[in-house]
Order: sequence, then structure tokens, then C-alpha cells
Amino acid sequence: MDPSLILSYGWVLLVLVFLEGLLAADNAVVMAVMVRHLPPEQRKKALFYGLLGAFIFRFLSLFLISYLVNFWFIQAAGAVYLLYMSGRNLYQFYKSKGHGPEQPEGDDHHYDEHGTEKKVSPKAFWSTVAKVEFADIAFAIDSMLAAMAIGFTLKPVGIHFGGMDLGQFAVMFMGGMIGVILMRFAATWFVELLNKYPGLEGAAFAIVGWVGIKLVVLVLAHPQVHLIPEHFPHSTLWQIIFWGVMIGLVIFGWLSSLRHNKKKAKEQSNS
Repeated sequence: MDPSLILSYGWVLLVLVFLEGLLAADNAVVMAVMVRHLPPEQRKKALFYGLLGAFIFRFLSLFLISYLVNFWFIQAAGAVYLLYMSGRNLYQFYKSKGHGPEQPEGDDHHYDEHGTEKKVSPKAFWSTVAKVEFADIAFAIDSMLAAMAIGFTLKPVGIHFGGMDLGQFAVMFMGGMIGVILMRFAATWFVELLNKYPGLEGAAFAIVGWVGIKLVVLVLAHPQVHLIPEHFPHSTLWQIIFWGVMIGLVIFGWLSSLRHNKKKAKEQSNS
């Protein structure tokens, strides 16, 4: 095999892994917020089902992407749900701030006095899983569209599989799967971070809404909607805006959490 072909495929795979890692970061925040209310064992199960669904949806979307791109309303529905979830939780978060009990830190409140985990009802658990899977569908389309835009720049190897070149398919599939694995570990880390620093919760809800805005931009740029230029969601300008706001929200949330922890420590020392 031509060494230059191997080099180009390896380079594109690295770019895809980096790209999927960036996409996994905002997806993971959404998953972490969705499952955080569950006790630890059920949370792990919900994240496992979310990971399994992400694998399946990304694999299927590689074969069905030519059809799925026409269903822009899937991403529109995902955007509406994320914006609704963000707005509702932000309202409740700031409404309860300073009124009523504080959000408990850690996972101790998920256990009774005997150390037995207090599980949520099957209905509540599977409702959470269903929400995670719904978000997975919208994210899978976004992920595979980005992967195809890069993967199709590769020189075909001449063997066809699933209606596309086998080499291009393999690179896009591996990039997507690595992205899912990154998302799983990132989601677990974000849950632990939210448990350790409850003050970050407001920023996390804001980030969920910002990811919803990202889906809105993708919908507006869809060829069938075409309210903004089709290339804009993948432009350097939008990437700078999106990640600039994301980083700004994280910094704001971190500073708010530090201020909250200092205030709490001062109150405890005075009592």
C-alpha cells in the first residue's frame, strides 16, 4: 500500500479524534446534567445505556446519513428540548438560591442510615435513559456530518462497504467510536465535578442551553431551511464564538463555586 495513503489516513484519523473530542465535551456536559440526580449505581447504568445508544446511533447514522440529513427537525427538536431543560433548571436554580435547602454535596444523600442506596423508581430511571438517548440521536447526526466532511477528503481505497468507500468508512467509524468513549469518561468526570462543586451547576445548565443554541445554528444552516450560510456552523468565526462562550461560562461557574465554598466555610467557622 502507498505509504502516503497510510500517512493521510492516519492524519485524518487524528484530526477526527480531536474533533470528536471537542464535540464530546459539550455532549458530556448535557449527559452529566441529565443523570446527575440519579444515585451512583443507577447513574452508571444510565451512562452505560447512553454510551451504548451513542455507539448504535453513530454506527447507523454512517449508513443512513444521506437520509437523516433531510430530517433537520430531529436536530430542531433536540435544540428545543435542550433550551427548555436549560431554561427550566436555570430558573429553579436561581429561584431556590438563598431560599430553601441547598443542593447537597457529594452522593451521601443517596444512601440511608444503613448505607443502602436509595434507588429512584424504574419509571424515573427509564425516563432519564430515554432523554439521554434522544439527545444521543441529535448529537450523532452532528458528529457524523462533521466526520463525513473530513472523511470524504481522503483518497478512496477502491473497496465499497455500506454504500461508501471502505477506507473512508473505517476512518469515520473509528473516529466516531473514540469520540463516544471520550464522551463517556468526560460525562463521569463532569458528574463528579458537579457533586464536588455544586456552584458549577448553574454554569452547567447555561452550557446545556448554549449547546441547544449550537443545534439551532445547525438547523438554520440546513439546506432546506437556509436562513444562514450553510458553511457557517463549521466556520472559524462560529467555532471561536462557540468555544469562547463555553470557556467563559466554565470560568464564571468556577469562580462562583469558589466564592460559594469560601462563604460556606466562613459560615461553618463562625457557627
